[in-house]
Amino acid sequence: MNQELHYMFVKFARVWIPDAEEVWKSAELVKDYKPGDGILHLQLEEGQEIEHKLDPKTKNLPHLRNPDILVGENDLTALSYLHEPAVLHNLKVRFIDSKLIYTYCGIVLVAINPYETLPIYGADIINAYSGQNMGDMDPHIFAVAEEAYKQMARDERNQSIIVSGESGAGKTVSAKYAMRYFATVSGSASEANVEEKVLASNPIMESIGNAKTTRNDNSSRFGKYIEIGFDKRFHIIGANMRTYLLEKSRVVFQADEERNYHIFYQLCASSHLPELKTLKLGKADEFHYTKQGGNPVIDGVNDAKEMTNTRQAFTLLGINESYQMGLFNILASILHLGNVEIKDRDADSCQVPPNNSHLTVFCELMGVTYQDMSHWLCHRKLKTANETYIKTTPKLQAINSRDALAKHIYAKLFNWIVDHVNQALHANVKQHSFIGVLDIYGFETFEINSFEQFCINYANEKLQQQFNMHVFKLEQEEYMKEQIPWTLIDFYDNQPCINLIESKMGILDLLDEECKMPKGSDDSWAQKLYNTHLKTCALFEKPRMSNRAFIIQHFADKVEYQCDGFLEKNKDTVNEEQINVLKASKFDLLVELFQDEEKATTPTGPTGKRMLSVKPDPRGRPNQSSKEHKKTVGLQFRNSLHLLMETLNATTPHYVRCIKPNDFKYPFTFDPKRAVQQLRACGVLETIRISAAGFPSRWTYQEFFSRYRVLMKQKDVLADKKLTCKNVLEQLVQDQDKYQFGKTKIFFRAGQVAYLEKLRADKLRAACIRIQKTIRCWLARKKYLRMKKASVTIQRFVRGHLARRLVKFMRRTRSAIIIQKYQRMYVERTRFKRKKAAALAMQCILRAYLARQSYNKLLREHKTILIQKMVRGWLARQWYKRSMAAIVYLQCCVRRMRARRELKKLKIEARSVQHYKKLNIGMENKIMQLQRRIEEQSKENKVINERLNGLESSHAVETEKLKKEVGRLRNAEEDAKVNSNKVTSLLEELARLRQELATTQKDKKVIEDWAEKYRDEMEQMVSELKEQNGLLKGEKEDLNRLIQEQSQQMTEKMKRVLQEETQQLESDLNEERSRYQNLLTEHLRLEERYDDLKESITIAVPKPGHRRTDSTHSSNESESTYMSEFAESEEGSRAGEDMTRGGDMSTFLKMQKRVSELEQDKHSLQNELDRREEQFQRARARDDEEHKKARSAELEYESLKRQELESENKKLKHNLNDMRQLLSGNAGAGSSAPGSPAYKVLLEQLNSANEELDVRKDEVLILRSQLVSHKEAMQHKETMTEPMSHPEDLHKMKDAGEITQAYMGLKDNNRLLESQLQMQRRRGEEEVEGLRGELQRMKEENNRQQQLLAQNLQLPPEARIEASLQHEITRLTNENLDLMEQLEKQDKTVRKLKKQLKVFAKKIGELEVGQGESVSPGQTVDEPIRPVNIPRREKDFQGMLEYKKEDELKLVKNLILELKPRGVAVNLIPGLPAYILFMCLRHADYVNDDQKVRSLLTCTINSIKKILKKRGDDFETVSFWLSNTCRFLHCLKQYSGDEQFMKHNSTKQNEHCLSNFDLAEYRQVLSDLAIQIYQQLIKCMENILQPMIVSGMLEHETIQGVSGIKPTGLRKRTSSIADEGTYTLESILRQLNAFHSIMCQHGTDPELIKQVVKQQFYIIGAVTLNNLLLRKDMCSWSKGMQIRYNVSQLEEWLREKNLMMCSAKETLEPLIQAAQLLQVKKKTDEDAEAICSMCNALTTSQIVKVLNLYTPLNEFEERVSVTFIRTIQTRLRDRMESPQLLMDTKMIYPVTFPFNPSSLALETIQIPTSLNLAFLTRV
Repeated sequence: MNQELHYMFVKFARVWIPDAEEVWKSAELVKDYKPGDGILHLQLEEGQEIEHKLDPKTKNLPHLRNPDILVGENDLTALSYLHEPAVLHNLKVRFIDSKLIYTYCGIVLVAINPYETLPIYGADIINAYSGQNMGDMDPHIFAVAEEAYKQMARDERNQSIIVSGESGAGKTVSAKYAMRYFATVSGSASEANVEEKVLASNPIMESIGNAKTTRNDNSSRFGKYIEIGFDKRFHIIGANMRTYLLEKSRVVFQADEERNYHIFYQLCASSHLPELKTLKLGKADEFHYTKQGGNPVIDGVNDAKEMTNTRQAFTLLGINESYQMGLFNILASILHLGNVEIKDRDADSCQVPPNNSHLTVFCELMGVTYQDMSHWLCHRKLKTANETYIKTTPKLQAINSRDALAKHIYAKLFNWIVDHVNQALHANVKQHSFIGVLDIYGFETFEINSFEQFCINYANEKLQQQFNMHVFKLEQEEYMKEQIPWTLIDFYDNQPCINLIESKMGILDLLDEECKMPKGSDDSWAQKLYNTHLKTCALFEKPRMSNRAFIIQHFADKVEYQCDGFLEKNKDTVNEEQINVLKASKFDLLVELFQDEEKATTPTGPTGKRMLSVKPDPRGRPNQSSKEHKKTVGLQFRNSLHLLMETLNATTPHYVRCIKPNDFKYPFTFDPKRAVQQLRACGVLETIRISAAGFPSRWTYQEFFSRYRVLMKQKDVLADKKLTCKNVLEQLVQDQDKYQFGKTKIFFRAGQVAYLEKLRADKLRAACIRIQKTIRCWLARKKYLRMKKASVTIQRFVRGHLARRLVKFMRRTRSAIIIQKYQRMYVERTRFKRKKAAALAMQCILRAYLARQSYNKLLREHKTILIQKMVRGWLARQWYKRSMAAIVYLQCCVRRMRARRELKKLKIEARSVQHYKKLNIGMENKIMQLQRRIEEQSKENKVINERLNGLESSHAVETEKLKKEVGRLRNAEEDAKVNSNKVTSLLEELARLRQELATTQKDKKVIEDWAEKYRDEMEQMVSELKEQNGLLKGEKEDLNRLIQEQSQQMTEKMKRVLQEETQQLESDLNEERSRYQNLLTEHLRLEERYDDLKESITIAVPKPGHRRTDSTHSSNESESTYMSEFAESEEGSRAGEDMTRGGDMSTFLKMQKRVSELEQDKHSLQNELDRREEQFQRARARDDEEHKKARSAELEYESLKRQELESENKKLKHNLNDMRQLLSGNAGAGSSAPGSPAYKVLLEQLNSANEELDVRKDEVLILRSQLVSHKEAMQHKETMTEPMSHPEDLHKMKDAGEITQAYMGLKDNNRLLESQLQMQRRRGEEEVEGLRGELQRMKEENNRQQQLLAQNLQLPPEARIEASLQHEITRLTNENLDLMEQLEKQDKTVRKLKKQLKVFAKKIGELEVGQGESVSPGQTVDEPIRPVNIPRREKDFQGMLEYKKEDELKLVKNLILELKPRGVAVNLIPGLPAYILFMCLRHADYVNDDQKVRSLLTCTINSIKKILKKRGDDFETVSFWLSNTCRFLHCLKQYSGDEQFMKHNSTKQNEHCLSNFDLAEYRQVLSDLAIQIYQQLIKCMENILQPMIVSGMLEHETIQGVSGIKPTGLRKRTSSIADEGTYTLESILRQLNAFHSIMCQHGTDPELIKQVVKQQFYIIGAVTLNNLLLRKDMCSWSKGMQIRYNVSQLEEWLREKNLMMCSAKETLEPLIQAAQLLQVKKKTDEDAEAICSMCNALTTSQIVKVLNLYTPLNEFEERVSVTFIRTIQTRLRDRMESPQLLMDTKMIYPVTFPFNPSSLALETIQIPTSLNLAFLTRV
């Protein structure tokens, strides 16, 4: 043993040595072991040193102890050293220190009974384990149940959960919790509440099959196998129960401190009930069958209450009151039968005393005669071949016969109840699969073992064999899957022991044979056993001191069985005459118990389907029932066991081994001896041994690389992780037999992981020492530098003092020299100043005289020039006026002559239909010419203005200089005069001041003497006053402090009281809101259920006559009606056009109508193009930013150009109005002239052209696409160059020919318009194709970008950055080249257009020279007009929409049911559907139609509910309708007319208020609907976020390399390395961004967004914390750092979205504190105090749970001691809080909808044609 690991036995290595008390004890080597040594020098944990002698024969070394970081693992197979002491120690640490009762051992779940109620089985725990992988959560019975349920659904294979263990180990509770999990998770497929019935079977079976024993207060005294059936959708549909080996002897006998079955005590405790008075029961200690144990009461159990639960369970399972009373009658009769007194008559006979009260009650309850029963209790019938004898029986035999009858009745009753429970749980539909839960007794060995222990151990042998084969099979499959060389593993095969028991001539066979013998006895059977097996079977032994016992070597231990009673218990005989008496009873239920099972009736009805029986059904005919009745118990049990094994072998098993920690039921007390016995008996150690025989430790390559990366050098790390691991292992472990490389994993022998952990710890320890060395060097150097710095500072200060003394002497010497210098300088400067002042005075006078002479000369010259300029200007103006008058007169004459001539020509041409277009084209050419002239004139004006400004500025500067010079000269002259007068006055003033100075000096001396005296007196007085003032100040300060303290206390008290009351009111309000919203949720659920039921009834049972269709069908009908009407109208319009084609002027009007329709089609096409263009622009938003910067100059140019065009259009409109007035005047004057109808047509065309011009003006403001404008410019150029044919001269036509010619012109015009429309349509299609091609190119570019991104992700970080930069530079270069090409093309186009404009301007100029302002008809061009459908602005719009009653369904369908939220959010204003609905509602209110208002609101609410029911799982849809519902609600409030809602309205909005109806009730209905939508939004959001949270917040390593990966054993956890499909924190942030952007696009209220974000963060924090509390591997220091980093990223996201004030951060406070708890120090009392004050958002149970789960990942971390945890519990004992461990992830904060008025005016809202709401009329 451990010889291969001798190199690990070095100093400080820890080992396990055997110990009599603790089984195994830990010790540490104090000296290295050398091969050949016979003694190990050890030191125990107590400090005692011992010498451990090795076995001289085997030289086996003791077991090595695992590293501390592996202690407490969830899976025992994760231990490096797999042996008994390691398993025992790991279980003890988890159970005692961490309070964890569940541990994995490979495929087995080991459950230790805590003997204490733990809060780990609630619905929140079930929800936490639901859907999780088995290895991702801490061990739990729910994890096993979830794994079974998941495998059943995934593999479509039946499952079994085998729960075994000693009595009192918790088997029944574990099976019960597994069933509860299935019932909670799966639910039932129907409304029959099958899962409740399955759970209700537990209290029934516990009451009739469980009893109190010395080991367990609720011990199951029978084995059961429950099959829970599921349908194809894996919902529970039923169940079936099979029972094994009921302990019937407990009915008549109980040992000390034990009880009978619970049902008897429940009946006795409920005997006071009126309906149970007839049973004539009393206290339990009054009956023989219930008082033998001496303790009929169980602490903490209320038998009366349990009786109520049992009766409720009976009722739930369909066993009615009459049957229940019948059962109670039989049970009570058994108790009375036990009290029947039998007295001796003589030695061979006995009798029942007459009128025995208990026997009388028994006969009354059972419906039998007293004489028959009393007779056969004391007699028996003997049958021979010819005669029958009735023989008396002695008292002892009679008592045994009475007890056998009681046992038989109870067994029949037990079987009947099980049968009817199965009938109640029977599935009405076909069962698709099932999960079986086997709750069966474990291996038992007592001082006296009898037939019951023999059967129990026989069953455990069979189960252990199946378990060993399954474990062996799994190991083989694992090795084969990983392609590891397979070698046979030797494991214990207990088939010989099973053959000894069940084979031919085995123990059971010999027992049955002996039972058939007339004089068979236990002694003769024992002799047969000795003769048959003693010499032939090594597993069978005979005790030395007994001839009535035998020993069997079971897989767990040797067991000695006493032969006494084996035959009697195997026969299970009962007096047949007593049975016949019972069969003759008048009590129907009693007769039913003893009749054939085929004739049994059900309590729920006469025709019930029969379920599987408790025991195997007999295969014989009905007349063989008497023979079947004689079948032995052993044979029945063997058959049942074979059937059970067949069932288990056909399923996938899951094993739960329950361990009893101590025999005294002490909570969380661990007895190592008892634990080891059970571990050996239940097969856990066998699992360990099988695993240890091969390669028990298994790592994936990624996990191995992450854990042991520290042992690798940089050169060893390759791109291929698998190859890297191989190379490193070959260097670290020389013996290649110690490991094997599989396809995905590395397999290690036992102990190799500990060796690698030792190497890793040594490497980390060396690194730590190096870090410590460096830090200590740094500290010493820092101390040295600090001392050096202090010495230098002292020296500096000393030298500074000496230097300052020297400087002071030098400064004084220099000061004396400077004083002398300045004194001499002052004397010299005074003399110089006098001389300078005299010279300056003379210069000033002379220069002033010269300046005045120069100024007078300049003034005379300037005035002369002005006079000359005025005269010459007047002469030039006079000549210009005379010339101008003559020229103007001449021009007037010429122009008048030409105008008259032109007017005459225009009157003739006006009759032409084509004149208008020529005139228009001429005007446009004129516009272009005028624009060009304006530009040239503006340029000339600009040049002239610049020149004028330059001249003005130069003139102003020169003038300013002259003014300054004149002022300076004047000031100098005045100063000279003043200074001369001041000299004399200053001398006088000096003499007067000298006299005053002498007088003042005398007064000063007197005043100084008086002041000195006064100062002394005042100082004395001030000192006295200061003392008094100090005392007064002290008193004042004391009073002020006292007053301040009192006021502060009062203020704080008032604040505290106010705050408490406010918090209480807020909490009450929130609770009320939450309660109300929960009621709304329940109401919505009931409504949906009602709708579903109604739909199913409607589908299943069609009603005759009139049938009401649903809204979908109505909407479809309305849609088809609308389409048919549209088609009919369109066909009618086409037919009308064909019919009127032969008319004259009506043809033109029809063509105009057709043009408008085609314009609408073009407009819809243009909307589609705009929508796609916006999508395209969003896809390239980042690229467009740079492109927009490049186009900013062009856009400014376009805006200026548009403004100029507008001004020119105004001028043109004015000219057109003048011309229209002129034409109308001419037409009025010559109405009788020929051709007057043509004038009217021309006027109509002119009016329409004017309106069309206004429309085109709006088009210029809307059309923004540069591409379309360039194409139109090109097309405009082409069409302008195409001349049209000259019309015939109308002046030459007669009256009859004029009409014909006009008609032909109209036809030509129509054809031209049609051709233009076709051209526009083709152009639109070409644009669509172009955009589609561009979209395809963008998709290809996107795919290419994704491929590049995938390639970059595979590169190292440095190469990835370089590749990204290179790719970004290439992309920007390409974009710049593309933009330059586009710019060049645009420049070329602009230059070409300018050239063409110049050519056209030149031609127009030539025409103007030749013809004036006229336009030749031959030069007219046709300008294409793009038919864009721009809605005209209506006048006096009141913000209402009118619709017909029959269009209501169409309105709801188009606006709610078929509306796509994405298109509305992107293209339209937020909340547009709500505005449209409210505008429709306003019109219904305006016309005072209450039915229409009610119908519209009801239809709207129902339609919103319907679309949410249909698409409730789509977040975008739910968010969209939440936003619109809130907006609709706000509109109802804003325009309700209430003053509180009208404060923010404009005057126009107040005019739009509702006038006739008060919709306050509907506002409440809409508010409730908004609450329901909000809750549905939260559920939808939770469903999306739920799969991301645990992976992103806990499992994924955001900070790579911080968390270490520990061995995980067989149950592999989810890797923290981000795979392609793994969610990360970035995934959560992206999803939050998506939620936020969707809500913002939909225009959701900001306050509502804050509430949604708060709920999102609560879900993230709650789910993360719950998983943290259920996962031991996540509770470490490094994981705390990861969590805090992730939380900081979430907080950063809140800051980016400006949502820090929405209280979302506070919802993460429990998670933040849990992360801080993982990182803080946890050792001293100060740490405990800090933890208690820090973790105020965590409950006590949560804090203790985290501390218990805290697991170090490295040897440098320390575990939390039990003492510290108890200290925390003591300090937190006074907290008033909920004991709940997990946070409620289903909790939804109450939502409020603050009023948010809209500033959007209703009259400005435009309805897009894409909504198909043309039937709405704006009012």
